[in-house]
Amino acid sequence: MADPNDTRDTGPRAGSPLWAYLATVITIGFSTLVLAQWWISPSEMADLAHSPLFWMLAVLVVLGDLRPVLLSSSVTVGGTYPSAMFTFAALLHYGLPVAVLMQAVGMIVNSAVTRKAWHRVMFNIAQTTLACSAAGVVLALIRGGPAPDASWVPRGPDLLAIGLAGVAYFVVRGLLVSGAVALHERRSISRVIRTTIGHQSLVYAGLLGMSPLVVVVMNHSPALVPLFIAPLAAVYITATMSLRRDHQATHDVLTGLPNRKMLVFSTQEALAEARTGERVGLLLLDLDRFKEVNDTLGHPVGDRLLQIVAHRLTHSVRPGDVVARLGGDEFAVLLPSVRDDGAAREVAARLRVALTEPVRLEGMTFDLDASVGIALHPDHAPDFELLMQRADVAMYLAKEGRTGVEIYVADKDRNSPERLNLIGDLRRAIDRSELRLHYQPKFDLASGQVRGVEALLRWRHPERGMISPGEFVPMAEQSYLMRHLTQYVIDAALEQTAHWWHTGLHEQVSVNISARDLLDSALPDRLEAGLAQYRLPPKAIQLEVTERILMTDQAYTADAVRALTSLGVPLALDDFGTGYSSLVRLQRLPVSEVKIDSSFVRRIGESKDDERIVRSIVDLVRSLGLRSVAEGVESADVATRLTRMGCDLAQGWLFAEPMSAADATAWLRKHRAPATPGFYLLSSAEVLDSQRA
Repeated sequence: MADPNDTRDTGPRAGSPLWAYLATVITIGFSTLVLAQWWISPSEMADLAHSPLFWMLAVLVVLGDLRPVLLSSSVTVGGTYPSAMFTFAALLHYGLPVAVLMQAVGMIVNSAVTRKAWHRVMFNIAQTTLACSAAGVVLALIRGGPAPDASWVPRGPDLLAIGLAGVAYFVVRGLLVSGAVALHERRSISRVIRTTIGHQSLVYAGLLGMSPLVVVVMNHSPALVPLFIAPLAAVYITATMSLRRDHQATHDVLTGLPNRKMLVFSTQEALAEARTGERVGLLLLDLDRFKEVNDTLGHPVGDRLLQIVAHRLTHSVRPGDVVARLGGDEFAVLLPSVRDDGAAREVAARLRVALTEPVRLEGMTFDLDASVGIALHPDHAPDFELLMQRADVAMYLAKEGRTGVEIYVADKDRNSPERLNLIGDLRRAIDRSELRLHYQPKFDLASGQVRGVEALLRWRHPERGMISPGEFVPMAEQSYLMRHLTQYVIDAALEQTAHWWHTGLHEQVSVNISARDLLDSALPDRLEAGLAQYRLPPKAIQLEVTERILMTDQAYTADAVRALTSLGVPLALDDFGTGYSSLVRLQRLPVSEVKIDSSFVRRIGESKDDERIVRSIVDLVRSLGLRSVAEGVESADVATRLTRMGCDLAQGWLFAEPMSAADATAWLRKHRAPATPGFYLLSSAEVLDSQRA
């Protein structure tokens, strides 16, 4: 359960504040260690070497230094070594020289086993020596220190001196370690202390509180000292179980990186600690061409690639920065302190350089790249949700423009601040299943028969009432919520479609998705699984995407589009006529239906230009062997004109309004009987009367 964000073994840059701090502590600590050894004469050392109790305690110190007690998966909090209990006992019984010598040996053995960096080992020895020295000074001032030839056994009246010595040990060690962590991660020392004090104080209180008992037992019967291993084992087991639960809740299983929950906590902590003039940065990173690996070599190799990506990202950021995996091939990087947008861009550029190094897996070489979006606090957003949303906007612009890195610019964000405030409400609405699908039928203009329905998303806000999809869908498209929203709509549509198909209503349901969703490599797999779950044929669902997809070259070569075609799920082109698509582009995309935008359809009885546009689209679509659908038909005159043009299908309020699932079910059962040819050539009043009957 090692944290990939742990960069403590990375040596400090010579001349840096951290380097100077470590050098100072190491110099003072080792000088104290050497000076302490001068107090022991060779004869005293020889006596100790012949003492079984001395060796027993030394072994317990070494064993206690092999593995720390961890109560949190946070690198900042770290762990507490049980050797502190036996070292403090040695301090009480034998005095400072023996205690610091035992602790130094234990840490050297620990470094050989765990392969810690040399600067960490030397600093740990130094800070422990200074902590023991502080405790020894307190004992000497209050009680008078023991000597190796006059071992001391504490009694009841000595509890005050022992308690103050323990406090001195904990305070000195805590301050020295917190200072190093603060400089390493570029955090304030007060913030580090607040993060660690709760966890560490409880463990140290337990360990140091047992030290006098160890000394008493040593004096009474040394053979009983190993019994202290039992409560330590219980502490280990309890702490390990707690740590495992904590780690699973806050970290990604595959990569070991923090997950979204941990990222939220870390970001909120960084925002709370941000000082005036200091910025907090959030980078959102999405891998390009990751689908190639999964398709070519399978998901196990894809998982290995994600682990490689995680390793490269964590070794390309600064100490103190947090790399998190949000899911799939999306990662986030939190910069708790960053100078300006230029410094954030440097970090993003370094990340992309690390990822572009070719990866060789299963005998094949893959070139990866990533699109990175950057948002800063307080420049772009005051809280985590808006930072995430605006970083996602910037990332999407980087991917769309193939620029690699983009920083959030308000002028490029199509959302207004008022609409952006809805992002949190929308996320909660998805989680609470507050969104609903309504269904609007499509009619065959020649026969009058129902030819499927379109699923339309509706959101009744608890305070604002009904909110138009035109308000919240574009907002979702520029945020991390779009995938969740699309999955929610597809799941709901599949469930309703299955209800209809299994009760005799074989109606195709059209679902609107964004261009980004269409290019999502996971979409075909989700659809295939959903169709299998509900026992539906692929033709039961149709995906509608706007005409803007024709302007994206990636759509014509996307694996997701080919997979959908192979699966048999039909595609429809929505809002056709609003863009600048060419005939050649339309031919290249495997669509079966083209929907003519309602802005042209409504005016064909009033504007000759709009009528010519609609007629041209109908002729164009027919020449390509596709089906044409007119949207927004609200009058019988428009329906008649469309029929004469040869338009295939139509939908609009003339025929039926969007209805809830229950109302749509009743409506479909009532109107499934074939209508007579020329049905839509009736007068408007007659059509509306027939609907109300």
